[in-house]
Amino acid sequence: MKILGRHIDDRSATIWAMWASAIALLAALGSQYLGGLAPCKLCIWQRIPHGIAIVIGLGALLWFHGPRERIFLTWLACLTFAAGSGIALYHTGVEQQWISGPSSCTGLGALNQATTIDELRAQLLAAPVVRCDEIPWSLFGVSIAGWNAVASLALTVFCGVAAWNQTRRRHS
Repeated sequence: MKILGRHIDDRSATIWAMWASAIALLAALGSQYLGGLAPCKLCIWQRIPHGIAIVIGLGALLWFHGPRERIFLTWLACLTFAAGSGIALYHTGVEQQWISGPSSCTGLGALNQATTIDELRAQLLAAPVVRCDEIPWSLFGVSIAGWNAVASLALTVFCGVAAWNQTRRRHS
């Protein structure tokens, strides 16, 4: 496969995806710990597929070198990024108020169910500060969740094409 004028061996797609996910996670952690952008619940969910992709890439790098194993890992990475795309698109929809998000991070939680002032006070003090339906930072009008959706979709296509090429070569 050729991307930006550079030839990339389809069998190493999971390793390239691992590095892309490592960069994405480092950027998320940097924005959290260095930039002061606290993540919401859906932001944390978006990190999970990147962590899984790193584990898949490490498996391909360190242990699984056979062609059948590489095909399996590349398809698995493709599915992982597809799930990550879905989570990121969902979060983008929540941010844009196109769809409603989880009540635990959009301000619609159990606060309406308090029956006493003490219960309400306890729930307010325990309520998460970071809301999923607010955009804390954007670049060119696209939120972090939106950029993650774009990156995850690109990685889904990248791994899908690589897996397809590997499968086709194996069966021809």
